[in-house]
Amino acid sequence: MSCFFFASVWHNSCIDLLVMLEYQDFINYMRSEKRMSENTVIAYGKDLDHFFAFVDEVIQAHSLESISSDDIRVWIISLLEDQGNSTRTVNRKLSTLKSFFRYQLKMGRITHNPVAAILSPKVSKRLPVYVEQNDMERLFSSDLFADDFEGRRDQLVIELFYATGIRLSELLILHHQDVDLAQNTIKVLGKRNKERIIPFGENVHNLFTNYFDIYRNFFQPTSENYCIFVAANGKPLYPKAIYRIVRKYLDMVTTIDKRSPHVIRHTFATHLLNNGADLNAIKTILGHSSLAATQVYTHNSIEQLKSIYKQAHPRA
Repeated sequence: MSCFFFASVWHNSCIDLLVMLEYQDFINYMRSEKRMSENTVIAYGKDLDHFFAFVDEVIQAHSLESISSDDIRVWIISLLEDQGNSTRTVNRKLSTLKSFFRYQLKMGRITHNPVAAILSPKVSKRLPVYVEQNDMERLFSSDLFADDFEGRRDQLVIELFYATGIRLSELLILHHQDVDLAQNTIKVLGKRNKERIIPFGENVHNLFTNYFDIYRNFFQPTSENYCIFVAANGKPLYPKAIYRIVRKYLDMVTTIDKRSPHVIRHTFATHLLNNGADLNAIKTILGHSSLAATQVYTHNSIEQLKSIYKQAHPRA
C-alpha cells in the first residue's frame, strides 16, 4: 500500500523525501512485523497524514529531528480548539504519534522523542451504549426479516453479532469452513491474527443451516470454502453494507443514538454480564487482550443495579 495523503502532496511540501520514506517504513512495519489489522494500519496512516499536513502548513519543519515537544502541544491544541476533536479522538491520534516516534528512535533516525513528555488529555469515562434486552427480544420475535436470500442473510448477520459478540472485521472474513455445525462453534480470526473459538446456540445453528441451503441454491459455489456474507451479486459484503443492515433493523426497535455492529457487541457483553456470566469468560469470547478492556461492562451492570435499587427500595 502506498502512503496515504502524504505521498500525493510531498512534492509541494517542505518535508523532505527522507521523512516520507521513514513514514512508509513505519506503515510497513505495523503491517508486517506488528501484524496489525488492515483497518488499524489505515487508521494509523490517516492519523499520520493529518499530523504531517499540520507540520507542513503550521510548523514547517523539514525533518523529524526538528519537531519539538512544543510543536506537538500546538498540534494538540489545534485538534481540540480549532478542529473540535474530542479528547478521545486526540488521544488516539497521539497514541499513533507515540508509536511512530518510538519506532524512529529505535531505528536510530532521531536522537530524542518529542512525544515522550506529552501527557494525554484526560478523557471522561463513557459507558458503552447497548440495546435493552427486551428490545433485542422484540427484534427477533417479530417478523421483520424477508423470506428471501437477503432477508435470511440479514437475520443471520444480526443474530450472529448478538450471539457471539464478534467484531465487524471478523464477521466480514468468515468462510464456510470456519463454521462447525456439529459443535455449534465458529472460528474467528481477531486482532493481530489471534484465533479464537466462540460457541453459539441452536437458533443460530438453524439460521446457518437454512442460509447455507439458500446460498448454495442461489450461487452454486464450486467449493465448500466460500465467503459467507455476500451481496446478491455474489461479491463479499463491505463494512458500509453491514452498517446499513444493522442500522435498518435496530431502527425498528430502539431509539438509541448509536446503532452499529459495535453497539451489538456491547449489547452482547452487557447482557451476558447482567445474566451472571463470568467476566473472564466474556473477555475470552470478545478476544480482549486484558481484563481491563472487559471491565468497562461492569459499569453498565452497576448502573442497572442502581436503577433497580432506586425503583424498589422505599428509602432510595
